[in-house]
Amino acid sequence: MTTAPGSLVQGTLLTVAMRWTDRLIGLVSTLILARLLTPADFGIIAMATLVIALADVLLDLGTNIALVRDPDATQAHYDTAWTLRLIQTALSTALIIAAAPLAADYFGDARVQPVLQILAFSLLLGGLENIGIVAFHKQMQFGDEFRFLFARRIAGFIITIVAAVVLRNYWALVIGTLGGRLLGVLLSYFMHPMRPRLSLARFGALFAVSQWMLLRGIGDFLNQSLHRMLVGRWNSAPVMGAYTVAHEIATMPSAELVAPMNRALFPALAAAHDNPAERQRLFLLALGLQAAIAIPAATGLALVAPLAVPVLLGAQWVEAVPLLQLLALAGIAHALTAGSQYLLIVLGKLAQATAIIWLQVGLFAALALVAMPGADAEALAALRLVVSASAILATAVFVRRHGGIALAAMARTCLRPLAATALMAVTVLATGSLDAAASLPTSMVLIMQIALGAISYAAALFGLWALRGRPAGAESWLFTKIRSVMGQ
Repeated sequence: MTTAPGSLVQGTLLTVAMRWTDRLIGLVSTLILARLLTPADFGIIAMATLVIALADVLLDLGTNIALVRDPDATQAHYDTAWTLRLIQTALSTALIIAAAPLAADYFGDARVQPVLQILAFSLLLGGLENIGIVAFHKQMQFGDEFRFLFARRIAGFIITIVAAVVLRNYWALVIGTLGGRLLGVLLSYFMHPMRPRLSLARFGALFAVSQWMLLRGIGDFLNQSLHRMLVGRWNSAPVMGAYTVAHEIATMPSAELVAPMNRALFPALAAAHDNPAERQRLFLLALGLQAAIAIPAATGLALVAPLAVPVLLGAQWVEAVPLLQLLALAGIAHALTAGSQYLLIVLGKLAQATAIIWLQVGLFAALALVAMPGADAEALAALRLVVSASAILATAVFVRRHGGIALAAMARTCLRPLAATALMAVTVLATGSLDAAASLPTSMVLIMQIALGAISYAAALFGLWALRGRPAGAESWLFTKIRSVMGQ
């Protein structure tokens, strides 16, 4: 079976628009809230959010992925998935409320307890959401999914900003989270006709996949959050706040550019399950696009961070600069390996996909807890970078062995973006002294660095592609889209 022409491309474009609209709202919200609230306010919410995410993932059976992966899912499967999710979120809510005092002791801040006990209900609200929304993703109806996520996000944004203007403390973030979740539940039933019912009729079929998804989900959470949990344990609330904001911004160029592509890639790979040649073509095209976008974007963010942070967030956030730089570079590894996870899942290699994640968790935990106990935030961010980079080769080996895609093919796909990014870095660094030499405002230098970096990267990437004879791949796809936009 060959994936319908343009399905991956169209899905990618829609999900990029969807994800970046969501992230743009989030970024604007962060920039506004950074002026209204303090790093300590962000730190308290970050601590509570980590506990909530941990409780959620410990009981999450990954039923949504099981539904997308199963081409023959019936209404009974959806009913069972909704029931399991509702049971899970109810248990998670009760667990968080009970464990809130222990969490406050762990982070050494009593303010975490009441925040946790109220935010816990956001999970229960999420469990009530209409499971029919998953069908938007499964059937690649990304336009409908976009409208749902945008409406939910914009509602939460408005509620949060209004509450922050009135309260000027961390409770605004609590109110915004709960308000957004509640409106999301109402919207899900308004936008999709499915009306799920309580049922466990297909528990066995879902659990066959979900038991691995549960283990993978726990590992993925620890891989993404263990460094933040240790920062919160070994550092103060303001430091945790700076680290959280740095992490949120740092992941945007890599994870937030690439995540939409993977969201479209997953159902496309599932559709090409029985066609190895088409699977490989889709995977390498996605990897090439991810490398061409995430590598320069994350590197560029790290380069301009010393100017961008004080200009966009304010002088009180300057401690976040080195954290942002390290975490942005770490995000490149995540961008280049995320698609491989979906490939392994489609191939039924759930154990291997899970093993890759747990290897990273084990390495980070061993180094942090044994070799670096009590480390500061910057040291933990550096360790995060080292461990993430080590995962690239391990993931490539798994993909070669189980997906039949040669290491050389994957390396060639990433080579031109890496070379073009190196040239971009030289260009950006060369403009670093313009503010002093020409007495230009910092904001103007920042704009110039971003513009020159983008131009130099694009010129180098397409120049190298042309020298290689314009082979099919990410550059040819991007070139075609650029010509189309320009009307040529």
